[in-house]
Amino acid sequence: MKATGPRRRWWPRSVRARTALAAASAAAVILAGIGWWLHHDVYRESTGIAQGQTEKQFLALVDQLEEGAVPARRSTVPYEIVATGRRSAVAYGGGMEEFDPGTRHVLPAPPKAELPAPPDDESSGWGYTTRPVRLPARPDAEPGDRFGKDGGTYQIMYDDVRADELSSDKVAALGVAADAQLRVYVVVLPHAAEDIAGTITEATDRRLLRAGLVGLVLIAAVAYFAVRIALRPVEAIRALTASVTASDPRERVTVPATGHEITALATTINTTLQRLDDAAAQQRRFVADAAHELRSPLTTLLASLEVALAYPERTDWPAAATTAARQTRRLQALAEDLLLLARLDTRTPTADPETVDLTALASRLTEQYPLTERPLTLTCDSTAPAHAHGNPDEYERLLRNLIDNAARHAAHRIQITIRNQGDWIVITVHDDGPGVPAEDAERVFERFVRLDDARSRDQGGTGLGLAIARDLAHRHRGTLTLTPRTLGACFQLRLPQAPTPTEK
Repeated sequence: MKATGPRRRWWPRSVRARTALAAASAAAVILAGIGWWLHHDVYRESTGIAQGQTEKQFLALVDQLEEGAVPARRSTVPYEIVATGRRSAVAYGGGMEEFDPGTRHVLPAPPKAELPAPPDDESSGWGYTTRPVRLPARPDAEPGDRFGKDGGTYQIMYDDVRADELSSDKVAALGVAADAQLRVYVVVLPHAAEDIAGTITEATDRRLLRAGLVGLVLIAAVAYFAVRIALRPVEAIRALTASVTASDPRERVTVPATGHEITALATTINTTLQRLDDAAAQQRRFVADAAHELRSPLTTLLASLEVALAYPERTDWPAAATTAARQTRRLQALAEDLLLLARLDTRTPTADPETVDLTALASRLTEQYPLTERPLTLTCDSTAPAHAHGNPDEYERLLRNLIDNAARHAAHRIQITIRNQGDWIVITVHDDGPGVPAEDAERVFERFVRLDDARSRDQGGTGLGLAIARDLAHRHRGTLTLTPRTLGACFQLRLPQAPTPTEK
């Protein structure tokens, strides 16, 4: 038995709970990824919207200036309008008052009477230019100011308006000289865009979090109950399988009509239960037949001994000893056959297989086989050596059982034929006896089956010879069958051929 490690206490034991936890974990990872993507996408869109609003207000300031109107100080973005030949700003607002541009403008005035091309590090938009500008330091800055003490470096949008392109009334309203050059500055505050984007994304994140938590609960619940419903047939199969006992092995599970994997599981379980039931029935039948076969020689032996002991003076003791010896030998043969069948049933692999010449083995058995009871002719016909891998003793037992069976039924002759046919060795044992009916062609290989029940069991076999022979043939990856013949019975043994020792 394999040693198992300590069980993780936090991990649920139920398949339903495990599936629900796994589904919720997978959904959490997916929702977290979607939430992260949405967060960044919303932040990017919100930042773009904030920048668009800044650009819109910048263009509105330029339009007001071209109309000769001085913009109001109240603005959502910091701005400043400067002009050549003027010390103070024409207009300012949105936080630029913190630098007191009314005394001296903060941002530089444009060159007089010309529109310079932007430098290489500047980028132009739709009629305006953007570039970084460092604002002056402010020692009196307060915590609530938009700009820090040192001002910092900010991106600014600016555009120039020439006074000589405006009417005299507009120039007078703006308070600049007729040949002045005006410049509109708008400071792009990154934290303003971030504040707008942060507000939007924070609200979106809260909604996503609530929706995600509700979704995880729903996904876990759906997975839990879906698995619970799917496992109901499995629970029914488990309950019915648990009710199968050795005394009542006929119980079978109900096969669902859905055709899914549980149907295959139920079919497999029923097939396994049927095999176990058949094996148990075969074992019970084998035990009953073995007990019946053992009882017959034991009864004969016990009866002869009791009679001899009851009438010792009238007992033919040599005949009684002969009967006892014969029944003892029969018990011994039956016990050996039962032990061999038990060993074959364990399917133990053949240890150290050898290369056996079946032609030589069959010839030796033919020469040494005792034929003293009846005059029989036993011949072996072979054309070449026939080599096979396996156990020599088991091959000898297989052939001897076939010859014993033929000797019990043959009238005058037994013919053994050995041929090499391709990769197979084909051995036939043919007798000229009464033969086997076609309907009993497979039944003769069952254990304790004898078709000569009318004959004395003392003269017949144990009913295990052919069963042992077929098991030995299967053990060596071969087959043993009864082939139809007009006269007598012919058993055909096919075994895989092995290379001769010189061909290795």
